[in-house]
Amino acid sequence: MKDVMDDINRWQAEKQPVALATVVQTWGSAPRKVGAKMALTPDGRIAGSVSGGCVEGAVFEEGTAALQANQPKLLHFGVADETAWDVGLACGGTIEVFVEPLDTAVYQFIHTLIQNDEAGAAITIIRGLEELLGRKLAISRAGEQVGTLGDAALDAQAIAAEAKAGHPQRVQLSDDVEVFIDTVRPAPTLIMVGGVHIAIALTSYAKTLGYRTLVIDPRRAFGSDERFPHVDQLIQAWPDKAFAEVKITPETAVALLTHDPKIDDPALKIILQERPFYIGALGSRKTHAKRVERLRGYGFSDEQIGRIHGPIGLDIGAQTPEEIALSVMAEIVQARSGK
Repeated sequence: MKDVMDDINRWQAEKQPVALATVVQTWGSAPRKVGAKMALTPDGRIAGSVSGGCVEGAVFEEGTAALQANQPKLLHFGVADETAWDVGLACGGTIEVFVEPLDTAVYQFIHTLIQNDEAGAAITIIRGLEELLGRKLAISRAGEQVGTLGDAALDAQAIAAEAKAGHPQRVQLSDDVEVFIDTVRPAPTLIMVGGVHIAIALTSYAKTLGYRTLVIDPRRAFGSDERFPHVDQLIQAWPDKAFAEVKITPETAVALLTHDPKIDDPALKIILQERPFYIGALGSRKTHAKRVERLRGYGFSDEQIGRIHGPIGLDIGAQTPEEIALSVMAEIVQARSGK
């Protein structure tokens, strides 16, 4: 939603009707992921995309028709259909796109969540009885909600499904109702323990991908402003004091980069009791094996220790600090996407 919000806000200020198209499912090599959005107005303005250019023309026509009829529609494009060749989706993929008039109340609710970096979801009925099609319910992780899918029972089913979702997906609630759960997640945070050379490059990669970045290092020569002018937060303290200032959430990744037990082990004792989505620790297999034995000695279970990615990073043959940082960032992205 973020990539179309500025345009939607401007069009709404101009009192323009707005239609929203959302990718609700993909198969094969479809060029945009589930949740990708395109906003449009009847006078020909477009923001975002649902296919990287393949089906935008057809989606625009269906979007303007949805505005005129005030009726949403589920669209299917794929190489098995004649329509696919008409719109140019010859890349071997198939997508389904839901087009609808913009629901202003739900949009404002989701807009506020994004602006406040809070979690929540917009849940939309995309298949079912005609009178239910397009009904929407927006919820926040704090328990606030706007709209309804039609009755309290459906709303409760949808909220329960959203709690298990974690990412945008379609869910069959009953024989008659299928919904698309469009999740909103706070911006992720990457905590780096150790202001080493790898962390300098890793900070840059993380910020490019929209992560908030934080470096912890008690050693002044390593954890200095001169080395990290681009980091969002720098804490020059030992891990026990530093993590007292830091909140670890399911949107947090932690990379331990010193391979010094005096720094990494105290950090791990704290981190392994929390639920970050990623924990990685620098060091060879031999170094990691010794780390595992120390952690067992501290009383951690094999299940807890198994959450650590060690040696850290994907095996891409990385040699330089920048290449190692790239392998770490790739592994973090992989962990967050659930792949």
